[in-house]
Amino acid sequence: MLEGEGRQFSIKGERTMSQGFIAQYAAEAALHTEGVSALNKGAITTLKEAIGLEQEGQGVRVSFRGEASDDVIITVYLDVLFGFVMPEVAWFVQERVKRDVERYTGLNVDAVNVHVMRVVEDEDAGKIEIGKLFNPEDYL
Repeated sequence: MLEGEGRQFSIKGERTMSQGFIAQYAAEAALHTEGVSALNKGAITTLKEAIGLEQEGQGVRVSFRGEASDDVIITVYLDVLFGFVMPEVAWFVQERVKRDVERYTGLNVDAVNVHVMRVVEDEDAGKIEIGKLFNPEDYL
């Protein structure tokens, strides 16, 4: 099995799903949650985009629990709008991401980790300032 793919077997054969495909569903679910301003790509991803390197699933990381497992762990990095209660926003993101990914992919979502990277005011929504962000990739 290729790394970064989930497998499912049925009577009709085998299906595979890439991490990027799953990340798209997770990103859509997170962005449609009240209080979420944007997914936070991080400074490194922004720099890679600037030099023309394409990134898959920006602001969302998907990993499979085991090689042939249908269990996924999803980590979402997001910005929250000022005035919303962060634990509530994170809880709703967890619920929505789990529900949507399980519904549309048939995979079992084992965990949804939510990292609030910034709190932004409305006029700053979606803007990323390079050098002023904590980037989890720097510490992994």
